[in-house]
Amino acid sequence: MELLRNAVRPYAWGSRTAIADLLGRPVPTPHPEAELWMGAHPGDPSRLVRSDGSEESLLSLLDADPAHHLGPECTERWGTRLPFLLKVLAANEPLSLQAHPSPEQAAEGFEREERAGIPRNAPNRNYPDPTAKPELICALTEFHALAGFREAQRTVRLLGELDVPSLRAHTGLLAAQPDPDGLRALFTTWITLPEHYLREVLPELLDACVRHVREHGEFALECRTVLELGEAYPNDAGVLASLLLNRLVLQPGEAIYLPAGNLHAYLQGTGVEILANSDNILRCGLTPKHVDVPELLRVLDFTSGDMRVHKGESLDGNLTVYQTPAEEFRLSRVDWSPANATAVRLDSPGPQILLCTRGALLLSTADGAELELGKGQSVWLAASDPAVLARPVCPDGTAQLFRAAAGAHR
Repeated sequence: MELLRNAVRPYAWGSRTAIADLLGRPVPTPHPEAELWMGAHPGDPSRLVRSDGSEESLLSLLDADPAHHLGPECTERWGTRLPFLLKVLAANEPLSLQAHPSPEQAAEGFEREERAGIPRNAPNRNYPDPTAKPELICALTEFHALAGFREAQRTVRLLGELDVPSLRAHTGLLAAQPDPDGLRALFTTWITLPEHYLREVLPELLDACVRHVREHGEFALECRTVLELGEAYPNDAGVLASLLLNRLVLQPGEAIYLPAGNLHAYLQGTGVEILANSDNILRCGLTPKHVDVPELLRVLDFTSGDMRVHKGESLDGNLTVYQTPAEEFRLSRVDWSPANATAVRLDSPGPQILLCTRGALLLSTADGAELELGKGQSVWLAASDPAVLARPVCPDGTAQLFRAAAGAHR
C-alpha cells in the first residue's frame, strides 16, 4: 500500500482548473492540463513514493516482480503488463473523433505495420501495440460526448429538419436504406469529400443549424454541437460525421462504455476514465493528426441505436460497480455520506489503484499499516498486499473513492 506520484499530460484541449483543483494546486494553471495518468503506461508510468521519500517507477517494479504485484491470474493473462490505465480526463475543448480496434484487429494491424517497417512512433502508425483499447468514462462533472451512431431513422429526420440543399442527395442514401449498410455508405461519402466541396457544404450546414437552434427545434443540442465544432474545425469532414452520432450529457456518477468500433468524441467535462493499456487509435476527424480512412472503415461498427448510459450497480449501500465485458479492467466507486460513513473492505486477487476524488480517507490493514489518502491522491495495492479497510476522516463523513482493478479472468 503505497502512494503514487502521477504524470499530468498537457494537451491543448485540457482544462486550466479541473486537475489542478483536484490536486490542490493554484488555479488557473499556466497551460491546459488534460489528463492525470495512474498506472504503468510506458509513456508516463506512475512512481511509488516510499516512506523515506524515495521513488520507483511502477513499470520497473512490475517487470522485476510481476508475481508479487500482479498476482497469478493477472500474469497468466497479461504477463508483466498492467492491463489497465486509470485517468482523470478534463476536457475544455473537443477531442478528436476516434474509434479503437478489437483484439483481433489490433493484433493483425500491429503485425502488418511491423512487417511494413513503420516505426512505432511514426505519425502515420495506426497500431503501435497489438492490444485492443476498450474504455469507460464516469462523469465527475456534467460531461458532454458524442458516442455511437444514432438510430438511423432519427438521423434521417434530423437531416430532413435541416434540409441542406447540397446534402439532399446524401440524405437520400440513408433514407433509402436506414440500416448499418446505409450508414456506412453515407459516412464513407462524407468522410471522403474533397476539401473544395466541404468549403461549399459546411457553411450551408452551419446556417441551417443556426435556424434550427433559433426555432428551438427537436435537435437544437445536436445543432449547437455542430456549430461549435464547425467554428473550431473549419472544413473538417468530422463536423459532418458528428451529425450521425448520439449526443450525450452525463451527470456525475453516470458512465459510458466504449467497445471496439464505437465512434466517439469527448466534448467537455471532467471524468474518471479507465481503459486498456493501449495506444491504438483510428481517428476520423476534428484533428490535424493522421486520418487513415480505409483502416477506419475496417474498424468502425455501424450498428445504430441509443447509447447506453451506465448508472452502475449498487452493492452494499455505498459501493457502485460499473460492469462491462472488458477483460482488462473493472471500475467501482465508493461514496460516503454522514448517513453512511462505515468502513468498506477492498480486497482483490489482482492489483488495484485507489483514487480519492472527494474528502479524505484513512486506509488500514489487519497488520496495523495505515495511510491517509487526500483528495486527488492515489495509492497502489499490489496483488499480494492484505485487504484494505477504507473509511472517511473528514468531519462531515463525506468522501468519494474510485477503485480500478483488472477485469474478470476468462
